[in-house]
Amino acid sequence: MKNYLAMYLGTPKTSEAWDHLSEEERQQRIQEGMAAWGGWMEKHSDILVAEGGPLGKTKRIGPDGISDVQNNMTGYVIIKAESHEDAARLFENHPHFAIFPGDCVEVMECMPIPTP
Repeated sequence: MKNYLAMYLGTPKTSEAWDHLSEEERQQRIQEGMAAWGGWMEKHSDILVAEGGPLGKTKRIGPDGISDVQNNMTGYVIIKAESHEDAARLFENHPHFAIFPGDCVEVMECMPIPTP
Protein backbone atom coordinates (compact mmCIF):
# COMPACT_ATOMS: atom_id res chain seq x y z
CA MET A 1 0.00 0.00 0.00
CA LYS A 2 1.09 3.56 -0.67
CA ASN A 3 0.70 6.66 1.48
CA TYR A 4 -1.52 9.53 0.35
CA LEU A 5 -1.80 13.06 1.66
CA ALA A 6 -5.35 14.41 1.69
CA MET A 7 -5.60 18.20 1.89
CA TYR A 8 -8.85 19.74 3.06
CA LEU A 9 -9.48 22.99 1.16
CA GLY A 10 -11.87 25.86 1.66
CA THR A 11 -12.23 29.31 0.14
CA PRO A 12 -13.31 32.65 1.57
CA LYS A 13 -16.59 32.19 -0.35
CA THR A 14 -17.52 29.03 1.58
CA SER A 15 -16.42 30.62 4.86
CA GLU A 16 -18.64 33.59 4.10
CA ALA A 17 -21.63 31.31 3.49
CA TRP A 18 -20.92 29.61 6.85
CA ASP A 19 -20.79 33.02 8.56
CA HIS A 20 -24.26 33.84 7.20
CA LEU A 21 -25.84 30.83 8.90
CA SER A 22 -27.68 31.47 12.14
CA GLU A 23 -25.75 30.67 15.31
CA GLU A 24 -28.18 27.84 16.00
CA GLU A 25 -27.65 26.30 12.56
CA ARG A 26 -23.86 26.65 12.82
CA GLN A 27 -23.84 24.91 16.20
CA GLN A 28 -26.06 22.13 14.86
CA ARG A 29 -23.74 21.67 11.87
CA ILE A 30 -20.68 21.65 14.13
CA GLN A 31 -22.17 18.88 16.30
CA GLU A 32 -23.33 16.89 13.29
CA GLY A 33 -20.04 17.45 11.47
CA MET A 34 -17.81 16.46 14.36
CA ALA A 35 -19.85 13.29 14.91
CA ALA A 36 -19.58 12.45 11.19
CA TRP A 37 -15.86 13.29 11.14
CA GLY A 38 -15.25 11.08 14.16
CA GLY A 39 -17.21 8.31 12.49
CA TRP A 40 -15.14 8.68 9.32
CA MET A 41 -11.90 8.56 11.31
CA GLU A 42 -13.05 5.51 13.29
CA LYS A 43 -14.27 3.69 10.17
CA HIS A 44 -10.90 4.27 8.49
CA SER A 45 -8.64 3.89 11.55
CA ASP A 46 -6.88 0.90 9.99
CA ILE A 47 -5.60 3.03 7.08
CA LEU A 48 -4.68 6.20 8.99
CA VAL A 49 -0.96 6.92 8.83
CA ALA A 50 -1.27 10.34 10.51
CA GLU A 51 -4.53 11.76 11.87
CA GLY A 52 -3.47 15.23 10.76
CA GLY A 53 -5.62 18.11 11.88
CA PRO A 54 -6.53 21.71 11.17
CA LEU A 55 -3.99 24.13 9.71
CA GLY A 56 -3.29 27.69 10.83
CA LYS A 57 -1.90 30.79 9.15
CA THR A 58 0.81 30.46 6.51
CA LYS A 59 4.31 31.91 6.21
CA ARG A 60 6.09 31.77 2.85
CA ILE A 61 9.88 31.52 2.92
CA GLY A 62 11.88 32.16 -0.24
CA PRO A 63 14.88 34.05 -1.62
CA ASP A 64 13.14 37.35 -0.85
CA GLY A 65 12.59 36.46 2.81
CA ILE A 66 9.57 35.56 4.89
CA SER A 67 6.06 36.85 4.26
CA ASP A 68 2.52 36.19 5.41
CA VAL A 69 0.38 34.60 2.69
CA GLN A 70 -3.08 33.15 2.40
CA ASN A 71 -3.94 29.77 0.90
CA ASN A 72 -6.99 27.53 0.84
CA MET A 73 -5.56 24.68 2.93
CA THR A 74 -7.58 24.10 6.09
CA GLY A 75 -6.43 20.66 7.25
CA TYR A 76 -4.86 17.37 6.29
CA VAL A 77 -4.70 13.63 6.96
CA ILE A 78 -2.34 10.93 5.68
CA ILE A 79 -3.82 7.58 4.74
CA LYS A 80 -2.67 4.41 3.01
CA ALA A 81 -4.47 2.83 0.07
CA GLU A 82 -3.85 0.38 -2.76
CA SER A 83 -4.19 3.06 -5.46
CA HIS A 84 -4.66 6.77 -5.99
CA GLU A 85 -8.23 6.09 -7.14
CA ASP A 86 -8.96 4.02 -4.01
CA ALA A 87 -7.56 6.81 -1.84
CA ALA A 88 -9.70 9.43 -3.58
CA ARG A 89 -12.88 7.37 -3.25
CA LEU A 90 -12.46 7.30 0.53
CA PHE A 91 -13.26 11.02 0.58
CA GLU A 92 -16.47 10.95 -1.47
CA ASN A 93 -19.17 12.76 0.53
CA HIS A 94 -16.65 13.53 3.29
CA PRO A 95 -17.98 15.69 6.18
CA HIS A 96 -15.43 18.40 5.27
CA PHE A 97 -17.63 19.52 2.37
CA ALA A 98 -20.85 17.57 2.99
CA ILE A 99 -21.51 19.24 6.37
CA PHE A 100 -18.77 21.77 7.09
CA PRO A 101 -18.05 24.77 4.85
CA GLY A 102 -15.14 23.12 3.04
CA ASP A 103 -14.89 23.15 -0.74
CA CYS A 104 -13.12 19.90 -1.49
CA VAL A 105 -10.46 17.37 -0.57
CA GLU A 106 -7.39 16.92 -2.77
CA VAL A 107 -5.50 13.63 -2.56
CA MET A 108 -1.91 13.11 -3.70
CA GLU A 109 0.55 10.26 -3.37
CA CYS A 110 3.44 10.70 -0.92
CA MET A 111 6.32 9.75 -3.17
CA PRO A 112 9.48 8.07 -1.88
CA ILE A 113 12.63 10.18 -1.79
CA PRO A 114 14.72 9.32 -4.87
CA THR A 115 18.00 7.60 -4.17
CA PRO A 116 21.04 7.84 -6.45
